[in-house]
Amino acid sequence: MMRFIRNHFLFGFLILAEFPIFLSGCASQPLTHVAGPSSMAAGPSVATANLLSLASAPQTAYHEVGPMETLWRIAKEYDVDINTLMQVNRISNPNQIKVGQKLKIPGTVGLRPVIPLYRSRPWSYIVIHHTATEMGNAISINKAHHERGFWDGLGYHFLIDNGTLGKLDGQIEISPRWVKQKDGAHCNAAGMNQKGVGVALVGNFSQTSVSSRQLDSLVFLVSTLMKHYQIPLKHIIAHRDVPGKNTECPGTRFPWNEFISRLQKFTRR
Repeated sequence: MMRFIRNHFLFGFLILAEFPIFLSGCASQPLTHVAGPSSMAAGPSVATANLLSLASAPQTAYHEVGPMETLWRIAKEYDVDINTLMQVNRISNPNQIKVGQKLKIPGTVGLRPVIPLYRSRPWSYIVIHHTATEMGNAISINKAHHERGFWDGLGYHFLIDNGTLGKLDGQIEISPRWVKQKDGAHCNAAGMNQKGVGVALVGNFSQTSVSSRQLDSLVFLVSTLMKHYQIPLKHIIAHRDVPGKNTECPGTRFPWNEFISRLQKFTRR
């Protein structure tokens, strides 16, 4: 049976696999299938929703490669052919792109998240955070976390951008911790680093409000993780509500009641 993902801003890919897919090297659409790299353990299933628009017509965009991003995933995010990306950017080996490298993306109209889902680890909680910064992206926060002594860098599993440092408002970035299915470094209480998926939104939501696109992306991402890992709604928690934590994260102005209400509607579909 075909299912439809209804969301006003996202055009999302959901990737299902037994093992990590990605190696280091406003109309909704039905479920389709797409071929992945030849090294993938299994072909992915793909669900599509709506895109974060760059333009009404195809245009050239530029993308800064984040931690553990692959050319295959970037091509799928912008809906461009990987061979075209290689030719335009003079790349001979798609496994040798580097963090911080600027890529030219020709003929794209928007960006869609590519969300890998794994069956190898039984995640049972999702913990919501804010970065408590005005700006940020995966590269900058990865660097900041390294400087704080996090040996594996970016402590969250997912980051939802706010339109700063070259990223789109509502863009979902995937941490190397998620690709490698490693413990988080986002909440050192109640075992949440081991059993909880850490999702952070860029911003300080004790001072400013969550953007509508960030909230849309959060509902989409969390509901997807809930369904795949069979995580109950009561296990979707704010960082401040983790037993043993003394913090106001994800901020006093975070719209928690609206977020939970939207999750309830989404998960009933």
